[in-house]
Parts: sequence; structure tokens; C-alpha cells
Amino acid sequence: MTLLADLVRTSQRVGATAARLAKVRELASFLRALPPDEIETAAHYLSGETPQGRVGLGYSTLQAAGASGAASTETLSIAEVDRSLALIATIRGAGSAARRAEALRDLFRRATAPEQQFLLHLLVGELRQGALAGSMVEAIAAAAELPVAQVRRAAMYAKSLGAVARAALLEGADALGRFQLELFAPVAPMLAQTAADVGEALRELQGEVAFEWKMDGARIQVHKRGEEVRIYTRALNDVTGALPEIVDAVRTFPGQALVLDGEAIAFDASGRPHPFQITMRRFGRRLNVERLRGELPIKAFFFDCLRLDALSIADRPARERFQALGQAVPAALQIPRLVTSSEAAARAFYEAALAAGHEGVMAKSLAAAYEAGNRGASWLKIKRAHTLDLVVLAAEWGHGRRTGKLSNLHLGAREPVTGEYVMLGKTFKGLTDAMLKWQTTELLARETHRDQWTVYVRPELVVEVAFSDLQASSRYPGGLALRLARVKRYRDDKRAEDADTMETVRKVYAA
Repeated sequence: MTLLADLVRTSQRVGATAARLAKVRELASFLRALPPDEIETAAHYLSGETPQGRVGLGYSTLQAAGASGAASTETLSIAEVDRSLALIATIRGAGSAARRAEALRDLFRRATAPEQQFLLHLLVGELRQGALAGSMVEAIAAAAELPVAQVRRAAMYAKSLGAVARAALLEGADALGRFQLELFAPVAPMLAQTAADVGEALRELQGEVAFEWKMDGARIQVHKRGEEVRIYTRALNDVTGALPEIVDAVRTFPGQALVLDGEAIAFDASGRPHPFQITMRRFGRRLNVERLRGELPIKAFFFDCLRLDALSIADRPARERFQALGQAVPAALQIPRLVTSSEAAARAFYEAALAAGHEGVMAKSLAAAYEAGNRGASWLKIKRAHTLDLVVLAAEWGHGRRTGKLSNLHLGAREPVTGEYVMLGKTFKGLTDAMLKWQTTELLARETHRDQWTVYVRPELVVEVAFSDLQASSRYPGGLALRLARVKRYRDDKRAEDADTMETVRKVYAA
């Protein structure tokens, strides 16, 4: 029997270090020492969740539970906590809130003050020990002496790190193979790293490479079994009801069972893709779906097949998955693809994607498996980045390793008519440690006033900012906002009056 106090102390040690490897060592050591029947629950708790999921307890109820005091000795076990939370999760019906609160008070009376704090943070989803799921995946791999990639893959398909921990530590590598992609159980999409151009992508991936148009739509994952079709977003939300025309199209596909990865995108009357922000109008919570279907029709284009009939093929090489995609999806609804080793051909394909109004291209290794939830080096994105020279208007204090430094920059451009600076967005991306140190000193020297989180400054420092595009926004007075902004460098050769103005910003948006 393992005491909850031992788990709490492990969590505290993990939270006290910023070093990822140290976190992993602490977690792995604790997992190895657990009895078999406690591995699953402990892995859940140290990942910031409970096996029961939400148990119907609000923050005020949790706070009140500890008001009657705490135990003076450590007697509560992990198993006892699990049984108590399982009981609370089953309480339903009239008077259930009061009965859940009483059961929680009983649990908290047996917990010491540190244990109560841990349980409170655990049950509200705010366990503060850093990199919860990612560190736990690495810890399971270390404890079981298995490759991290193998554990990560199983975790994506299992939907439960606890189950993966138990299988890995008790049964080993073979047991992880039973976790497979299942219909109507969406997985996090595979993501891409960045390449500067198609030449770099060819050098990185070597040999023949699959280039695909990169459409700036909404990422979707479609599951089909017979006539039943479900559509999930990148965040795994079910949006089937919002996209009836895609459901209708997928129902016509020949496969009986399919899982497809793709993009949903809206086009204007001329056939040019709408900006991402316009496409996302089809994904709101309160929609008049039939009206929007007429005003803003949307289409799906697919680029990967993860399941074809009885076979989960996510682990197969991309070349095989593309063949399966060709069997499952009409050519007109597949994202355009070019397989080549020629830089000239790839560059022409990239220019064609831009000419058609798209973001750029993806470059994919033909030998790579689909790494659900991972930003793998076998997928590279090549986009034409826009840049603007903008003025720093304010900065927010950083968190974590950036504590004590001004980090998140408020960026703006001057409105020529009024001479006032108009905010366009914020970013902390792209800032190196040296830049953070420098800008903290420089911005504090220009401080005009501050609030709890933000230091406001004289508009004097110019920064070159790369961004994917501009989108209409009611949040900022200029009506425009940067999307995916990243700092490239400070422009100490430019004065604020030499930076780009709102006139330039509006021209970039119009283009």
C-alpha cells in the first residue's frame, strides 16, 4: 500500500525543478516502486487527472471541504482516495450535491494539509508540477525501459496514460501494440515542423518527397462506418452537426470504415479560398446551419488515410497510406500532391499553391508513420511569411523560466491620420534569453505606467515581426490583428516614425 503523502511529495519535487530530465527521473522512480494495482491510479494523479474524470465538485465545495481542519498524521492511501472519488462520481439524483460534498468532507478530514492542497488542485485540473502528460509519457518509458515513441503512440490511442503505464510496466512492449486507432475515438493530429524553403525540405527528408498544397482551412478528422459519419476538430471536438455538406460527401465514399485527415475550407464566388477567420464562422457554437450552408458553403479536402475498412494503417509508411487514400477518396477531394526529388519541380508546385491563394506547401517523408499528436520531423511546412516593422507599446511579465523578465510584447503601428499607435496583437514567440534580458532593461527605462501584469512604455523600440497573415478583429481599434506572430529581431537601425504604418498594414491585409 502506497500512501498518498508519498505521491504528493513526489509531485512537489517534480514541481520544484525546471529540468525536464529531473522531472522524468522522479516520476519514473516513483512508478517503479508502486504495487501493480496502484500504477494506473498513480499515473493518472501525477498526470493531473483522475480515473473518474470530472466528479461534479465545484471549487467552492472543494475549498469548504478543508474548512473543518486536516489530519495530523499521514494515513490516507492512494487506493482509499481512488475508492472515495469513485463513490463520489456515482452520486446522482435529488440532493446529490449535498451528498457529494459530505463524501468529500469525509475524504478531506483524513487528509493532511499538503494532501488537501494536492487534491484540491487535482480535482480542479490545476496541478502545478509542469509538463504533466509529456513528462509522464517519458517517465513511463524510462520506468519500463521502452522507447519513448512507443509509449507516446500507445498513449495517443489509449486515451488513458494510466492504462498505458500499467501495460508498459507489467507486460512490456507487446502489450502496447494492442492500443490501436478506433473508430469514433479521435486522436490528436500529427503536426509539422518548419522548413525555410522546398530546397531545405528536400535536403532534410532526402530522396523523393511528397509535397502537398497547404490550405489555410480548419483541420478536421473524419470517421465513417457505413452511413454513420462524425467530424472532429483539431481539438477533438465533435462538429458533425455544423458541416452537413461534408457529411453528405463522405457518405458517398466507397470504404465501409474510414478515418481521414484533412482540411475544411470555404471559397469565395471566384473560387479563391476565404481567409481562415471566415472559414471558422462555420464552427461557432450557435449556428443557423442551413442559412450558413447557403451563404458560406464549405468543402473538405483530404491528405491522409489512417484507417481503411478493418485495418488501422496509421503505423504504415505514408506511401501506403496515400495509396489507401486514393482508394477511399475521389481525386477531386484529395489535396493536390506532387512526389518528386526535383527542387525545380517542387518550387513550381509551391508557386502554384500560392497562386491559387493557399499558404504554401507541406513536405512529407514517404517512409514515415503517422505520429498522432506529435510535431514530427518527417512533416515540414513551407510558407511565405509576411513581416512588418512594428512598435512595442507595452510588455507583460513572464511566467515560469521567464519570471522577472518582460516577455509578451504588445505590438502596434502608427495611424497616419491621427498619429496615434494602434495595437495589432501580442507575441512572446521568437524571443531568446538574450533578447528577454535586453528588452526588460530597455522597456523599463521607457516605462510610463503599469498595472499588475503589464508595463506600458513610450513607443520608441521597433521590432521586426513575422506572421502568417492578418485577420479582421473587433478586439483592436484598428480592426485588424496579427495571426501567429513571431519576433525576428529588434530594429535598432529604425526609429518609431520609420516603422510600418497602419496604411501599410491595411495594404498587406487587402493583398
